Amino acid sequence: MLAILRERTHRLLMLYPALLARLGLVDRKRGAEAFDLAIPVMVSGGMRTLLRIADFFMVSLALGGTAVAALELGFQYYFVAFGLALGLTSGTISVVSRATGEGDKTGADFAVKQSLWLSLLVSVPLTLVSWVYADVLVGLLTNDSQVVELGATYLRIVMLSAAFRFWNMTASRGLAGAGDTRTPMYVRLLTLPTNIGLNAVLIFGLLGFPELGVAGAAWGTVIANTLASVIFFALLVSGRYSVRLRLDGKQWDTGVARELVRVGLPLAGTRLSRTFGRFPFLFILGVLGTDIVAAYAIGRRVMLLALMPAWGYSTASSTLVGQHIGAGDAEEADAYGWQTLRIALVTQLAIAAALFVGARPLAELFGAGDVGLTVTFIHVFGLGVAGFSVARTLRGGLRGAGDTRWPLYGGLVGTYAVRLPLAALALPVGFGVSLFGFSFAPGMGLGLTAVFAAITADFYARAAVNGFRYWSGAWKDVAQRSGVGASAD
Repeated sequence: MLAILRERTHRLLMLYPALLARLGLVDRKRGAEAFDLAIPVMVSGGMRTLLRIADFFMVSLALGGTAVAALELGFQYYFVAFGLALGLTSGTISVVSRATGEGDKTGADFAVKQSLWLSLLVSVPLTLVSWVYADVLVGLLTNDSQVVELGATYLRIVMLSAAFRFWNMTASRGLAGAGDTRTPMYVRLLTLPTNIGLNAVLIFGLLGFPELGVAGAAWGTVIANTLASVIFFALLVSGRYSVRLRLDGKQWDTGVARELVRVGLPLAGTRLSRTFGRFPFLFILGVLGTDIVAAYAIGRRVMLLALMPAWGYSTASSTLVGQHIGAGDAEEADAYGWQTLRIALVTQLAIAAALFVGARPLAELFGAGDVGLTVTFIHVFGLGVAGFSVARTLRGGLRGAGDTRWPLYGGLVGTYAVRLPLAALALPVGFGVSLFGFSFAPGMGLGLTAVFAAITADFYARAAVNGFRYWSGAWKDVAQRSGVGASAD
């Protein structure tokens, strides 16, 4: 019965790319393959986005705008770990997809094991640093003592799950590289609702549990990440899935580790450049007011519902481009990348339009302190959705080919040449900033106008860089030189 329901649901969903094909927007075969791979990742990403939205919603209801600002600031450091995990596991999906395309099952399996060891080397020190220096780290972003206290509490606890989060992403990306995006979805369909339920119980003190507030949101995440980690471990050790974690045999291969790092390091840099760029950006918002930080946080979380599908299409692009590169068909890989972008743009722009129209009731639902400002932030993020879609989806195609340097360049340009210089103009005239021993006053008193321009321009700068690189076709040569896949022969 369940299998029949799943098959009927799948057939219903596949009407979407078929409709787009009839309208001449996508190639039916390629669009359907990309959508089929993207659906499970979009479901997982949607659940993850809803989790973050639920966190902010519940904390807003329980504790107000100050706690929302604390959660936003504490979460930025968790994003550092998340960014490193994304970078490392980008290497995983790239190596696994190319090995799978070549028919090298043993190589695909070992890439997962090698990724696990690398993830432990990175995640454990991050957890220790966060535990010891949480107050100092959050204090760098604000001088509001209550925000620092709450943000540090959240950071210290949530980082206990860093190693588990790394492994969850390694397993998920390894399966995706082999063409299985459904198994990670099923795991998250279990663990993410569990996370939301635990957060509600621990934030509000339901069912006899203590009312932990911000700390409750962190503990719910730790428990759910641990549960997901145990499930992924059991699945991959079983040997019944497209990749396997083999506990015996060789544990380390410097050549494989080097390729994982070669692919993953630029993407980790891309993610970290964005994450570290958020710190001065949030500092600027903090100077303008805690209520502005809260409105930004809510607006960004709402529009994540439109940004989220790009994760699914990016993963689909990585898998399809990587597998066709591995099979030695670079031109087909190129075509899949462009077709995946087409369906991504249609999907995301439709969702963004709905959120744009419904911005006010959504802001009111969150109990935003300044509803009008929150609505404006939702609209601004909505204007950047097309740029985000292009940047993220084509980044996935480049990642599948093992060409990850240009997304890093795009990230650096978007954050440090566009977003931060524009945002700095929002500061009051004469407001002093010290950097590397130099003091200067970049502010022109433009306030939120400069902030809104910075957010939008950042998205499109990244899109321009990644779009140019993919259009140039130079990534095919990078894939050939990597030594992984048939195209390297």
